[in-house]
Amino acid sequence: MAATRFLSHITIFNSKNSNLYSITILAILCTIFYLIGIWQHSLGPIPNSSSSPVSGFLSSSPCYSLHTAQLDFMPHHLPHDPTPATARVPHFPPCNISFSEYTPCEDARRSLKFDRDMLIYRQRHCPEKNELLKCRIPAPYGYKVPFRWPESREFAWFANVPHKELTVEKKAQNWVKVEGEKFRFPGGGTMFPRGAGAYIDDIDKLINLKDGSIRTAIDTGCGVASWGAYLLSRNIIAMSFAPRDTHEAQVQFALERGVPALIGVLASIRLPYPSRAFDMAHCSRCLIPWDNYDGIYLIEVDRILRPGGYWILTGPPINWENHWKGWNRTADDLKAEQSRIETVAKSLCWKKIVQKGDIAIWQKPTNHIHCKATRKVFKRPRFCQTQNPDMAWYTKLEKCLTPLPQVSEIKEIAGGQLPKWPQRLNAIPPSISSGSLTGVTGNNFVENTELWKERVAYYKNIDYQLAQTGRYRNLLDMNAYLGGFAAALVDDPVWVMNAVPVEADQLNTLGVIYERGLIGTYQNWCEAMSTYPRTYDFIHADSIFSLYKDRCDMEDILLEMDRVLRPEGSVIIRDDVDVLLKIKKIIDVMQWEGRIADHEKGPHEREKILFAVKQYWTAPPLAPKHDQ
Repeated sequence: MAATRFLSHITIFNSKNSNLYSITILAILCTIFYLIGIWQHSLGPIPNSSSSPVSGFLSSSPCYSLHTAQLDFMPHHLPHDPTPATARVPHFPPCNISFSEYTPCEDARRSLKFDRDMLIYRQRHCPEKNELLKCRIPAPYGYKVPFRWPESREFAWFANVPHKELTVEKKAQNWVKVEGEKFRFPGGGTMFPRGAGAYIDDIDKLINLKDGSIRTAIDTGCGVASWGAYLLSRNIIAMSFAPRDTHEAQVQFALERGVPALIGVLASIRLPYPSRAFDMAHCSRCLIPWDNYDGIYLIEVDRILRPGGYWILTGPPINWENHWKGWNRTADDLKAEQSRIETVAKSLCWKKIVQKGDIAIWQKPTNHIHCKATRKVFKRPRFCQTQNPDMAWYTKLEKCLTPLPQVSEIKEIAGGQLPKWPQRLNAIPPSISSGSLTGVTGNNFVENTELWKERVAYYKNIDYQLAQTGRYRNLLDMNAYLGGFAAALVDDPVWVMNAVPVEADQLNTLGVIYERGLIGTYQNWCEAMSTYPRTYDFIHADSIFSLYKDRCDMEDILLEMDRVLRPEGSVIIRDDVDVLLKIKKIIDVMQWEGRIADHEKGPHEREKILFAVKQYWTAPPLAPKHDQ
């Protein structure tokens, strides 16, 4: 009985174990197939291909069914969304050949709408937004890369500036001659028939041009800028300007020669330079009526002339005693004009230091201690009271004398003494050391100078043409800040136009650039520059597109860059990577070749650098004229 009961317990126990084993095995198998199902679902649809080693296994039915219908959360009682619009692909075809020398803000047709008094019609008048061209300015057929400096000082290709007017009109003055396919510039001028070099030597005998105390100069009514061209060998850099007038292509010739120049005129607004910018100002028969309008044009020269700076005048009425017959004016008329000029100069407290032959030179005082005392004698011009002396973008001329910074004693130079060139380039500028430029310290200046040396070295490692001596001559820095980019290139045979955007008026640094012995101009990059097409071999743009992001269209700035850039010229643009990606899409349809490179500090910087080259292309040849 006991044995029977014992066997019965064993049977029950074995039966339970058997059921437990079966349940365990079944659970394990289900778990395996469940995991296989999840894995299969995560792979997405499996191609039914016999070539797959797992196709047969995965095509078999698992022991469960997985429902994977996608849930629909969309409303069903609204109209369908419109078809997305295709993104606009920019298209900038070549302009008509008639625009080959187009200068938007000095357009002759537009100028006819404006007053001729004080030459207002010749100053800047830019097109409205709806008048902007959306095409690329063509180079004339046969355009060639200019001669390299210093050969370019004497020669330019006729095909690049196909105008013979000056070779006829100024033939006697020896300005320019045509020799086969080339222009030759003998260096002559209306008042220096022996050449600009000999003329400068005559000036050097009257004031010292060799000791580095004179570095920046301005030439008003510059002709083809031979005076500025020949000053460069004396380490003096001149900003030359002339209006776009009947003397066709004066400034264009100057730029083709590799000489700094802008289209400009003394009219009703200030010249686009800060106060106390130039060490020397020059007028050689520049036809500016210095004695008219209560001397307002000499008052403007005084604003931009550095304390102790010189004003040089040759041509009418200087030396009228010997020239009045050739000038087709009466002796009394010329004598009276010179007397009026002398009176205006005295009212500005200038001292006439010499007149010898055809050259007369005045000097501006180093401070205004005596000048303020003489206001009892010279009631006019009064000292300006409110206007910022460095504000010079569409700023009206005023008949008031720009006061110099205060000094404590008579021998002190207002605004601070500048070192002589070349020490002047890297010495801390007086406007920074004195604290008058808010937000910039001496340490900032030194660090910025070193930063740009590193950046330019990095550029040259990537752009071998920039590293090639003589490949570029005319450079433009669109956002120059303290002029560090130009300073880093000072030993190369180049010159840099340092543009300071007027939108950066909270930190106006153009005065610092001139204190360093460099040159530049104010500019609003929503407008065209006062220069001819194909002015620059190289353009540098640091954060320009971020600065103008909400001010004007990116494509308009790029088209202006294309206008002033020579065929086969180069561009470097620094900006945020997202900005550069947008720029890259635009330049790809502008016949530029470009690539984006990492920041000099490495790939983790959001700021990147776009290197680009404008491809060579020109207008097609003109169709031959058939005889009627």
